[in-house]
Amino acid sequence: MRIKQSEFITSAVRKPQYPTDERVEIAFVGRSNVGKSSIINALTNRKKLAKVSQTPGKTKLINFFLINNDFYLVDLPGYGYAKVSKAEKESWGKTIEDYLAGREELKRVVLLVDSRHKPTADDILMHEWILHYGYDVIVVATKSDKLSNNELRKSEKVIRETLKLQKEDKLYFFSSLNKKGKDELINNLFEDLATDLD
Repeated sequence: MRIKQSEFITSAVRKPQYPTDERVEIAFVGRSNVGKSSIINALTNRKKLAKVSQTPGKTKLINFFLINNDFYLVDLPGYGYAKVSKAEKESWGKTIEDYLAGREELKRVVLLVDSRHKPTADDILMHEWILHYGYDVIVVATKSDKLSNNELRKSEKVIRETLKLQKEDKLYFFSSLNKKGKDELINNLFEDLATDLD
């Protein structure tokens, strides 16, 4: 599958603000500094589609991007940033949870973790949330260019054990810098859910 077109459609906090055209949605979620905006920009080949913030924890809204005029890539607020207040953390958590609760258009959630570190308690909780709401989940470990092949193997073991992934559960490594395996990742994330596969 090729991503030929990508455009920002809307930002939302509450359900009434979500798109209502019933297109399939694939959501990306991860810690504030995991490189979520960078991977969205890398996959869509757009440098500034998702805003890359210098301040982690800046995205508080749910952003909807229309891909190939076919389905939505949904950018959820980053979580786990220490320098925000408890009230702010709770409001972001509620924003994410409200979206995950019974969103029929949502068919898959891509959970981003940092390949250089063991998944955090927040990552584990997010993974459990996604499974609790019954969505298909794919884990993508970002910043993989920073690791050697040996370190990548160790990282895979740690991520699988920490998140209690089964053998058949999908885990991919990706670097937004070198974009190695980009086409394969796009196919694995989107192809079976997209209707326009050209």
